[in-house]
Amino acid sequence: MTRYIYIFLLAMLSLPLSAMDTNGNAKDKIDVKEIIFGHLSDAYEWHIAGDVVLHLPCIVYSSENGLKVFMSDKLEDGEEYEGYHIDSESGKIVNAAGVRPFDISITKNVLELFFVCILLCTVILLTAAWYRRNGYKKAPGGFIGMIEVVINFIDKEVAQASIGLGYERFSPYLLTVFLFILTCNLLGLIPVFPGGANLTGNIAVTLTCAITAFIAINAFAPKEYYKSIFWPNVPLALKVIPLMPTIEFIGVFTKPFSLTVRLFANIMAGHIIILSLTSIVFITWQVGPSIGAPMTAVSVAFCIFMNCLELLVAFIQAYVFTILTANFIGLAQHEE
Repeated sequence: MTRYIYIFLLAMLSLPLSAMDTNGNAKDKIDVKEIIFGHLSDAYEWHIAGDVVLHLPCIVYSSENGLKVFMSDKLEDGEEYEGYHIDSESGKIVNAAGVRPFDISITKNVLELFFVCILLCTVILLTAAWYRRNGYKKAPGGFIGMIEVVINFIDKEVAQASIGLGYERFSPYLLTVFLFILTCNLLGLIPVFPGGANLTGNIAVTLTCAITAFIAINAFAPKEYYKSIFWPNVPLALKVIPLMPTIEFIGVFTKPFSLTVRLFANIMAGHIIILSLTSIVFITWQVGPSIGAPMTAVSVAFCIFMNCLELLVAFIQAYVFTILTANFIGLAQHEE
């Protein structure tokens, strides 16, 4: 059943969507593809509700114009400011020649990253403050108790179980990765500010997480790990050719690549499906109330189901990324 739903949604995205009025004339075209990918992509502003938009600071540098700092409202509706405008295809700031400057603007995703970092620091500091006040004489309850359960689970059931001896130095990193990805996933499901940003559905964010995993796996590995890559315990002919060292060396990079794509693809797919199902309401109501009303009920039912499913996926993908990273670290730490 799920397969047919995916096929229907993909077919719907591939067709130009326009509705006809009772006289057979085309009404305003609803570009579902633009709606979906407009949500998935980054932006220099954050649409709050209605006409309320949070304009964000643009910070660009080029050798010709130097450093420029201005608010994104200067570039609204394709306008040009200080020699820059927003390219209609890429959605990025470019100069008159279409060349991108060095861009460190505070975009929607960057602002969400700041919010996630502040939120996580606040949660961890509040948990630490509770233990400073109460010590270990009684168990915490409520929100602090829930955070303690998560910390103990990642520390014992993930880090210790996967890495073994010496897991303590990797446990803080694994806990940070899990909480960061989980928070980003959950905020992405909240449709109102400060939620709604597509962080873990952005391949730049998932790639950065994978790079940190790559460093944790390889930078702290013992010499036996590198020996198993460049001089593995296989027949001499396979080492001299060198077939096995090449395969092992490629495997060093396929691990973070798999972490990047798995998280990015699963989160992005969930957002696409939910937005596609939501778009059905607007498409069918342009045809008429007789079709719009029942399809709205169907769309809402499917959206509720998909949001519940994505809530589960948010936890699963955070756990999968963390457990795989812990397993890769554990494999690199073993001397044999």
